[in-house]
Amino acid sequence: MSKRAFITGISGLELNAAEREFIRTEQPWGFILFKRNVETPAQVALLVRDLRETVNDVGAPILIDQEGGRVQRLGPPNWPAYPAGAVFGALYDIDPALGLTAARLSSRLIADDLTGLGVTVDCLPLADVPVEGADAVIGDRAYGTEATKVAAIARAVTEGLEQGGVLPVLKHIPGHGRATADTHFRLPEVDASREELERTDFAAFQPLADLPMAMTAHVVFSALDPAHPATTSATIIKQVIRGVIGFQGLLMSDDVSMNALTGSIAERTRAIIAAGCDMVLHCNGNLDEMREVARETPELSAEALERANRALASRQVPLPFDRKAARARLDALIDRAGMAGA
Repeated sequence: MSKRAFITGISGLELNAAEREFIRTEQPWGFILFKRNVETPAQVALLVRDLRETVNDVGAPILIDQEGGRVQRLGPPNWPAYPAGAVFGALYDIDPALGLTAARLSSRLIADDLTGLGVTVDCLPLADVPVEGADAVIGDRAYGTEATKVAAIARAVTEGLEQGGVLPVLKHIPGHGRATADTHFRLPEVDASREELERTDFAAFQPLADLPMAMTAHVVFSALDPAHPATTSATIIKQVIRGVIGFQGLLMSDDVSMNALTGSIAERTRAIIAAGCDMVLHCNGNLDEMREVARETPELSAEALERANRALASRQVPLPFDRKAARARLDALIDRAGMAGA
């Protein structure tokens, strides 16, 4: 059965009967997990297997947001805590090699956690470049405020994930760093000129254009398209994401249910696909909304299908890894960053 162009969440720790029937009938391309879906390692691993069995696809992608810091769906006591992205930036300022090493170690350890559960995709790295006065929704999740540094650390994070057999999702393309609002609640508008955006925000994404997947920003860039956020802007997707940045991988929306977007879920879904996104992401586990998304998303075909297949085919077999030594080294580097900031 052909897969449809959406990724869905579910409501709880296990599939209920209605969700199971929905998934079996509508065949989403993939799934995304949140804290409401997480209790113990055994429970998560069982849920992951059940999701794949329900779509009859052992390779169905399972996504999660496991950044470290504030955004960590798997956490203590069953999983370790990881540093926020800003820690890598602080180390980079002491010594670039140390910052890159810590970023790579952290994501490699995260990948080890995920592969043990059967989770194959992490919504990481970020290439957002915050500016003074921006909303704190990005904040210490970012690796820095300079494009070259951000791109370098994001590449190291990517390498750690890939070495551990986990696919990265680059976010939030073409840049969330200037947003003055949290897109979970309202739509931010960025008034910077195109020249400034290309010099800073977009420049952080360009060196990462080869990544297999990326997630859009629900942000209006008035110099480019004053009427639509990037997620639903054909102009920004074609001219900036596919053009200036040069990203040719699988492009998914940020969560279609966020309040930054307007209209019904069905209207938002149609707008996302019409603008040129390959995949609609729906996160909150609301079954009525999930049905709306499914009704409005096409079967994967043509370039979108090629990008999806190419992304999944790029996943590597995990390399040999000494977890204990890696964690000890990461902790030592975190301590060094803390002492430097004291």
